[in-house]
Amino acid sequence: MAATWNDVKEGMSIPELKKNCSTQQLVLWAAGSGDFYQIHYDKDFATGTGLSNIIVHGALKNAFLGQLVHDWIGNSGRIKSYGCSYRGMDYPNEDIVCKGVVTKKYEKGGEKLADLEIWTENPKGQKTTPGTATVVFK
Repeated sequence: MAATWNDVKEGMSIPELKKNCSTQQLVLWAAGSGDFYQIHYDKDFATGTGLSNIIVHGALKNAFLGQLVHDWIGNSGRIKSYGCSYRGMDYPNEDIVCKGVVTKKYEKGGEKLADLEIWTENPKGQKTTPGTATVVFK
């Protein structure tokens, strides 16, 4: 169920989104995004660069975080701003958990807004893709 302005409280967590990328999904993302860097689909190449395995595309994790926020706001509003940075690696066939928390709820210029801290976590609980978003409620 989508969040509503009246339900939102500062400090509240938004519902988690769990993803688990197969190597096939990484190849499909490479084709769709045009990011054919071999560290995302060729294990021998990836390990040859010093990585322990192929890694999930940062932009794919960015898309997962966008889905997290979109699923939470639903038809109750829209995403006004959004961004993240790539700070850690995630690997295929491991859970990537997308999380978020409301950091601020306010009104400005006639808009009802909420700022969010969002991130992905690897199975060790480490934040690998931190970001922020602002949503506008109807």
